[in-house]
Amino acid sequence: MLTSQQYLDIVNRALGEIEYPAWLPGLYEPIKYTMEGGGKRLRPVLLLAVNDAFGGEIDQCIWPAVGVELFHNFTLVHDDVMDHADMRRGRETVFRRWDLNTAILSGDAMVSMAYKCVSGCPPMFLPEVIDRFGVMTMKVYEGQQMDADFELAQRVSFNEYISMIIAKTSALIAYPCSIGALIAGAQPDEIEAIFNFGTSLGIAFQMMDDYLDVYGDPKTFGKEIGGDILNDKKTWLYIIAQDQDKDSAFENARKLDGKEKIEAVTAVYDNLKLREYGDRLISKYTDDAIAYLNETSISEAGKQWLTDFAHNLLHRNK
Repeated sequence: MLTSQQYLDIVNRALGEIEYPAWLPGLYEPIKYTMEGGGKRLRPVLLLAVNDAFGGEIDQCIWPAVGVELFHNFTLVHDDVMDHADMRRGRETVFRRWDLNTAILSGDAMVSMAYKCVSGCPPMFLPEVIDRFGVMTMKVYEGQQMDADFELAQRVSFNEYISMIIAKTSALIAYPCSIGALIAGAQPDEIEAIFNFGTSLGIAFQMMDDYLDVYGDPKTFGKEIGGDILNDKKTWLYIIAQDQDKDSAFENARKLDGKEKIEAVTAVYDNLKLREYGDRLISKYTDDAIAYLNETSISEAGKQWLTDFAHNLLHRNK
């Protein structure tokens, strides 16, 4: 197993090889801007690490990993449009720096570029890799639509929330894990186990993301705090606060605007001790993810690497 930094270096070198045609800057400059915006590259790093843990040849899955990163960044470009977000990773979002039409079109182009990269896997795996990648993209779209529908709903159950993030967030972790295992020649039951690892890890990841939108540091989180509150997004914090709102404190806080709304809603979350509850819940899903590793034949070094990876996600930016 390599270190996380070594896997990251491999991904970044490959990303640096992407050529952006200079003759049409209106389309390609926003893509280049997005891909040069940094980020931890968690998903491609995880794909490479899973492949390595199963004894695969990393060179065979570098471009599928790059394709995953391109698609992930496409989702961020369009998410920022839907969320009316001004900042991403400490910089202006594409639709703020350019305009709405540019964000839509350049985002669409990123999807096509992602498919082209994914098709760079070994030919013997291409049909199944493309199929898995295609299912992943549709799951993300379905999850995004569910998330949008939730904003219009009066109430959303916790189980509905979990179903949404399994589609929107977990798919972008679980499917890359399974692609890395597939290209390494893993057995079907092991591919399923590592897929389940990614699914549980994705739930913990999104729950932590919701947590950080309220309690994170903007300097390390990469975007302004409180966006979910201002948009009335049905995060797990919102859902639990609404269910436990006995004296209308939450509903009254939601009627406010701007900074005042963020502070009032956060105060409700504090009174309900949702920070502590979230810590327990996120830990549970992380532990569930790690347990799936025991259903695979990967090396102890591989299990330890993936366990450490999961724990690092749990403690990011807290």
